[in-house]
Amino acid sequence: MSNAFEDVLSANEKYAERFSLGGLRPAAARGIALVTCMDSRIEPLDMLGLAPGDAKVLRNAGARVTDDTLRALVLAVYLLQVERVLVLPHTRCKMASVDSDDAVHETIHRNYGVDTRSLEFHTNSDQLGALRHDLERIRHHPLLPDTLEVMGAIYDVDTGKVSPMDV
Repeated sequence: MSNAFEDVLSANEKYAERFSLGGLRPAAARGIALVTCMDSRIEPLDMLGLAPGDAKVLRNAGARVTDDTLRALVLAVYLLQVERVLVLPHTRCKMASVDSDDAVHETIHRNYGVDTRSLEFHTNSDQLGALRHDLERIRHHPLLPDTLEVMGAIYDVDTGKVSPMDV
């Protein structure tokens, strides 16, 4: 076995010794699902005053509401007691700093020789426009209830502040 993961496996041994989440219910205790970015500057539970078990956290590049995100939200609403959804992209996001997926494909191909054109990255330099679009995808999805509360906000990676967006 490779040593590439030795650091995280060793850390897990220590974590498992003090593990206290056994028996936690799989439902979202506070009824919230959070769609946010995979950016490592985001600590989704801490920044919203949540604890393990309080929320369902869905992360992807750019905090976009993709078909897979919608699939997970349908499951979360009907099986895991989610009643509200917060879509939370962030400032200085790489996926919001490029004009198109083509630019990302070109950069990866130029720098690494890998053709990624079979993938959609959902880039959009109009972050508020993308947020508006994603909120509408949730609000009008035929499998999600009209009673589902949906909100968008932007997380500032430099201040830790969450600012609700009226979009």
